[in-house]
Amino acid sequence: MPALIILTLCYAALCAVSPLGTCRKCHGWGFRMKQNRRGRIKRGRDCRRCRGYGRRIRIGRHLYNVASRLHRAGTR
Repeated sequence: MPALIILTLCYAALCAVSPLGTCRKCHGWGFRMKQNRRGRIKRGRDCRRCRGYGRRIRIGRHLYNVASRLHRAGTR
């Protein structure tokens, strides 16, 4: 049980320090790698999931943003 609490606190600290992680689809490149007919690797189209940035918002940070937005809207 204490290990789970420590793990949760470490993930919360990670989300506070670095709210963005690498995109899971393009692995942080921002685009898809393509091969031409000769087998050379070249840049493909922009990643649709991250829109070419190569970064995504972490789940914990997204939940924090939703909760803070809900709290802000409820206390007006």
